[in-house]
This record gives sequence, C-alpha cells and structure tokens, in this order.
Amino acid sequence: MLKREIFITNDGSVSVKIPELNENYHSKHGAIQESQHIYINNGLKYINKKNINIFEIGYGTGLNAILTFLETLKQNIKINYTSIEKYPLTLDEYNKLNYFKLLNIKDTTIINKFKKYWNTDIEISEKFNLKKIEEDFINFNFCKKYDLIFFDAFAPNIQPKLWTKNIFNKIHNNLNDNGIIVTYSVNGEVKRILKSLNFKIEQPDGPPGKRNMLRATKN
Repeated sequence: MLKREIFITNDGSVSVKIPELNENYHSKHGAIQESQHIYINNGLKYINKKNINIFEIGYGTGLNAILTFLETLKQNIKINYTSIEKYPLTLDEYNKLNYFKLLNIKDTTIINKFKKYWNTDIEISEKFNLKKIEEDFINFNFCKKYDLIFFDAFAPNIQPKLWTKNIFNKIHNNLNDNGIIVTYSVNGEVKRILKSLNFKIEQPDGPPGKRNMLRATKN
C-alpha cells in the first residue's frame, strides 16, 4: 500500500495525500468546503425525497458521510448511506482527522461508528444508517437501487479503471429514475460516456480552486 500523509487544507480541515501519486483526497483549498459544495449543496439538496438511498464510491476520510449525516439533523429526511473503499484508512489515521471537532460533533459513540465497523449495517441515528464496504468497486455487485451516487474516486488519470463506460453503465442500471451522480471531475471523456448513457449533464460552479464540477441526472 502506498504511503499516506495527513495535511491541513486552507479552511483548517485536514485531508490525506499520497506523495507517490501526487494526489490528495480533497482540495488543498479546503476539505470541508469542497465536500459540502459538491456532494451536499449540488447533490443531496437536489434529491426531492424524504427517504434517500446514497451510494458513495470512495469512503476515504468519511467526510462526505459525516456531512450527509449532519443534513439529516437539519432536514426532515432519512438516509441509508452505503460507501465502498478498497484501502480504508487505519484507525490511527482516522484519529488524526479533525472534522468532528470543526463540525461540533461531540458524541464519541457516533464518532466511533464513522471510524470503525466495516462491512456491517450501523445505525448512526434514527435518520441515518451507514454501511462501509471494504472492496474494489470494479468487483462489486449492487443489490438495490440508489437515488444519489457520490463519485469520489481518485482522478481519471490516477484510477482510469473506475471511469469507464462499463462502470458508469453499472451505475446507470442501479440508479433510480431521476437519480443523480455528482463528482468533482469534468473530464471530457467522462461527460461523453454519461451522455451516451442518456444522462442529463450539468456543470455547476465548482468549489474554491475549481471552475466547475459535474452533476448527471438519469433521464
């Protein structure tokens, strides 16, 4: 496994980088603000349902899951959240993250549920269920359909096998009608693939440091 390092982003929240790949888990401009902008403000808030199934490709630091959980405290929604990660962080690495402090989450039971308990369903609260799967998404088989996909894999040039037509076709087949994919990447080939699968493509403004992001809706 490649070496990972913790670093502080510009909004004070930490992230992880892999020096050998010159790749970060989040933008250096701010981990929390990037995830909030892309996956919550331009993803979750576009789902007009009270019971929402979310699938995340790339659990990483767990930040997207944490921010999604916080939305259930603000809105009258219930979320079943499934995330897949081939190389989970170690518990020591999770303990170095500062999201819970910055987001004012003090309940240690809740905090530990985000860090531990892989490959099992965990009730974080009455409104938020979490399942983290340790597996390669390429080999993963869906068992239900989802309303929202957080596509948070490494960039296409780093993980090209996760940005293919076969992968997006698998997602398309397991996405509910009017379901949404959101991702930070606006790669041209990815957009062409999604259009070929009859997705409606939008490019909202990106977070600080990035001009655009991508939202694709299943027609």
